[in-house]
Amino acid sequence: MNARARLALFGSGAAGTAALFTAGALGLPGFGGAVHPYADRAVGQALAHGTPNAVASVTFDQRALDTVGEELILLSAAVAAVVLLRAVRREEEDAGGAHRHGPAEVPDALRLIGYLLLPVTLAAGVYVVAHGHQSPGGGFQGGVVLGTAIHLLYLAGDYPALQRLRPIPLFETAEAVAAAVFVVLALAATGWAATGRVPALNGAVGAEVGCALVLLLGKFFEQALLVRDTGPAARPAARRARHPGEPP
Repeated sequence: MNARARLALFGSGAAGTAALFTAGALGLPGFGGAVHPYADRAVGQALAHGTPNAVASVTFDQRALDTVGEELILLSAAVAAVVLLRAVRREEEDAGGAHRHGPAEVPDALRLIGYLLLPVTLAAGVYVVAHGHQSPGGGFQGGVVLGTAIHLLYLAGDYPALQRLRPIPLFETAEAVAAAVFVVLALAATGWAATGRVPALNGAVGAEVGCALVLLLGKFFEQALLVRDTGPAARPAARRARHPGEPP
């Protein structure tokens, strides 16, 4: 597709989006008015189902199919990163490069803080996921906390320990299972009370989001630290693993 065709495609898409946005904005009730049809129905349904957090009720009960779409987008992003960042024919992974970022290169205070914060951050992530139906938070937010907390080991300077803590194949399987469980729960019979469905959906979302972030960060770390170019034109400096940001 040439540049003119791409520009025409973008222009048509942008025009359609602008038209839909304008039509939706003009159809909104007046700002500050007393009529809030969607809010009245959403809060009423949350109270009827016994879900203290009305936002969680909307996300996982009244708009569960929208949340399924968001889950599949994140799943697609993780799968794409795994496929695109895999070692190609002229590259290979250098196992020795895993030790180039070790505890000896990190100050003792930073390493100690990283080790101490790891269990605390993991506990905070579990709490956010488990209480998402009662208080602000939920599966998405808690999953982000869990997925990033594991990588405090890297900040503490122990990349080999991080590799042992998060084996990529295991997290790939766990993400696929969590995404499938979430889809099944979201498509389950509507007669299931939201008080039981919302916590279960939060747990599935937390597992899927956490595993997806672990996969994304893990693949980026491998590409930066372990993958080396073995092609004939590779420079000597490119034949060893590099720190992120280190010039080639």
